Order: sequence, then structure tokens, then C-alpha cells
Amino acid sequence: MEAQVPSLPPVQARKSLQASDRRSGYGLLSPAILVIAVVTLFPIVYSVFMSLNDIQLTTSGYKMSFIGLKNYGVLVNSGVFWHSVWFTVYYAIVTVIVELVLGMLIALAIQNVQRLQGVSIVVMLIPWSLITVISAQMWGYIYNGVYGVLNYIVTSLHIVSQPVTWLGTPVSAVISMMVADIWKTTPFVVIILVSGLQMIPKDYYEAAYIDGANKWEVFWNITFPLLRGSISLAALFRILQAFGVFDLPFVLTNGGPGNSTESLAMLGETSLFQNLHFGIGASIAVSTVILVLAVCLIFLSAFRSMVEGDAA
Repeated sequence: MEAQVPSLPPVQARKSLQASDRRSGYGLLSPAILVIAVVTLFPIVYSVFMSLNDIQLTTSGYKMSFIGLKNYGVLVNSGVFWHSVWFTVYYAIVTVIVELVLGMLIALAIQNVQRLQGVSIVVMLIPWSLITVISAQMWGYIYNGVYGVLNYIVTSLHIVSQPVTWLGTPVSAVISMMVADIWKTTPFVVIILVSGLQMIPKDYYEAAYIDGANKWEVFWNITFPLLRGSISLAALFRILQAFGVFDLPFVLTNGGPGNSTESLAMLGETSLFQNLHFGIGASIAVSTVILVLAVCLIFLSAFRSMVEGDAA
């Protein structure tokens, strides 16, 4: 007697089963979604609400008065705010570009190392693993105009005739802060790019060298196109981090000299916690988020256009 092969369930039964699976999945995800909503979405929504109000402290707490977009009007007419915007934007652009270039060079060097590759990666992670406050304090000692090691080196080599106050002028303070940031965050870019390089099949390189391609042609036609996903990921993360820079200038320069190194995050902290202008501080935070989203969208659009142009 032949065994009967069970028939497939009807279409409606399959749809019902899929719907039941989806409900079960949503049920399992609901605690995580709730936590994300409470921890992330609620503060964002409440910050937007605060930015539309005039908040005054009272003996019993605080009082909110809806004023619409007046806080944003104050920012638009504030020279300090626009200076912080300009500083944050060019600080992010310069540091991210330099980190991507250095990260690429270091990643290629590590990839070509036959021995001690793991040790090289571990050593690269040391700056990134340091807490930013600690690394900023360390760089503060290096830049110190009296006993800093940088002044000792440049005066010993007769590069300068007398010690330099590296954090004492706007230009030198900005450059010094960028150097400290690049030193700390380049390893993050290196790790991402090394991971991307290891995913490229070696057969491509062997075929290219057999065809007579030199190292530059191999890099430009094979490595760089296949590494664009890793480059875009590293750039996106670094843009987000660079626009939120706070602890490095807070410890290293405290926004000075003057307000030459005052980022948007520092300006928001000053308004919120020092001047107690909660509405203004919230509007700075919301404006920063909008600016970061706009920059990320522009970057992603440019990257997508570049990829589509190459594909065509």
C-alpha cells in the first residue's frame, strides 16, 4: 500500500499561519521596541516640544509657555550660534577626510603585513580604546606651553626658538584639537577598512597582476570600488560622531580661546546647564540633529550617485 503524500495547506491556511508568525514576532519584539521608544524616541519628541516653549524655573519646578519658533529665531540672529555651526561643520569635514585617507593607508599597510597582523590591529586599537576625557587630558599635557613635551621636541630640534602656546590662539587651538581627534579616531576607520579589505577575493588581484596592472591600477580599479561600502560606513559613523563632539574641546580648550573651538554640543550644554536657557538649549539640540541628518543625506546621495555612475 503506497504511503499518501500530505498535500500542501490551502492558500488561506498558509496566509493565516504567516499572520500568526508575524504576530508572534511582533510580540517578541515589543519589549525591545518599547525600551527604544522610551529611551530614544521620547527624549527626541520632548526636546522638540521644549524647543517650542519658553521655560522658566519656579520655586515649585518649572513653567512652560508656548512661543512657537521664537527660540529658533533667536538662534538665526545669533552670531555665536552660526560660529558654532561653522566650526562644527568644517571640523567634521576636515577630520573625517583626513581620517579616511590615513585609515586607508594604514589599512593597506596592515593588509600587506604577512606577520604580526593581529598585533598591528591590537596596537591600532589602543588610542580608540582610551576614554576621550583621558586622551584629551593627555594631549593637554603634550600641548602645555610651559612643560609640554611637544614644545620640548620642537625647541630641541630648533624648529622654533621659544615655546609655543599651542592652545592660546584660535588657529593653533583648532589644529591642535583636530590632531588629537584624528589620533584617537583613525583606528576606528582602520578596523572597518581592514575588515572590508579581507572580504575582497584575492583572485581579483592575481588576475589583475597577470594582466600586467600596476599597484595603482589595482587599487583604483579593484580595491577602491569594492571597498566603497566600508568607506561609506566608516564615513557615516565618523560624521555622526564629529558633529556631536563635546568632551574633547570641553577638556582640551573649554571652547576657547574665546569661542573659537565651541562646538554645537558645547553651546547647547552652556545654554542648558550653565545659563539655564532650556528652550534655547533644546532648539540648539534639535537644530544639530537636523543639520546632521541633512549632511548624512547629502553624503549618502552623493555616494549613491557615484556608485550608479560607475555601474552605468
